[in-house]
Amino acid sequence: MPARRAVISMLELQGVNSFYGRAHILRDLSFSVGTGEVVSLLGRNGAGKTTTVKSIMQLVKPASGSVNFDGHELVGTPTHKVAKLGIGYVPEERRIFTDLTISENLEVGRQPPREGVFEWTTDILFELFPNLAERRNNRGKALSGGEQQMLSIARTLMGNPRLLLLDEPSEGIAPVIVEQMAQTILKLKAEGLPVLLSEQNLHFARMVSDRAVIIEGGLKKYDGTFTELDASPQVREAFLSV
Repeated sequence: MPARRAVISMLELQGVNSFYGRAHILRDLSFSVGTGEVVSLLGRNGAGKTTTVKSIMQLVKPASGSVNFDGHELVGTPTHKVAKLGIGYVPEERRIFTDLTISENLEVGRQPPREGVFEWTTDILFELFPNLAERRNNRGKALSGGEQQMLSIARTLMGNPRLLLLDEPSEGIAPVIVEQMAQTILKLKAEGLPVLLSEQNLHFARMVSDRAVIIEGGLKKYDGTFTELDASPQVREAFLSV
C-alpha cells in the first residue's frame, strides 16, 4: 500500500471501530483529510462508507478509536456540537425542505461567519449553482434529484463549514449534472475547503480528488493518489469492480 502523503491533517481517524447493534462495520479504520484536500472514500455497496461519514458526525457512535477534527476529539461529542465546530454534512438522502423555496431552504442553513473561513452568501451560491438561481422561487418538491442535491450542498455551505462531508453526491443524478457537480467541488477546493466524499462513481471521484481511500468490509485497503491507483489494476479489480 502506498505511504500516506505528509499533509497537515484537518481530520484524522485513528483505529475507529463502529457497530450497528452486534454487526461490526468499521474495523480499526484510520485515514486523514488534509487542509484544502479533497479525498474520496471508495468502496462497493456495504463497504462501510456511509458508516464512516456518520461516525465522523457522531450519528453512529464509535465503540473505540479517535476522530480528531482540527485538534478537537469528536468521539463522544453530540452531533450538533460537531456541526458547530464547522463540519458540514450532506447526507445521501439530501433532506431538503420540499415545501420551502430554494431561497427559503438556503436561509434555513444560514450561520454566522467563522473567523478565517470563507463566508458563503446566497449571491455567491447562486453564481456557483446557476440552476438554482434560475429557480430560486421554486419549492423543493419541484426540483429534480440533481437540483435537490445541489440545493442540499448549497444549504450546507450557508453554514460556512471548515470541512465538507458529502455522502454519495453523484448517486442517482443525470450525467450532465454529475459534471456540474464535479466543477462545483473543484471550485470549493479552489476556495481551500477540504472535502471528504463517499462515492462509488470512480470517474467522478477521479475528476475532483487529490487522493482515494478504499475500504472493504470496514477495513482500509488502499490510501494513495489516483495515479498510484491506476498503476494498481489488481487493487481496482479486488475492491472496486462490481
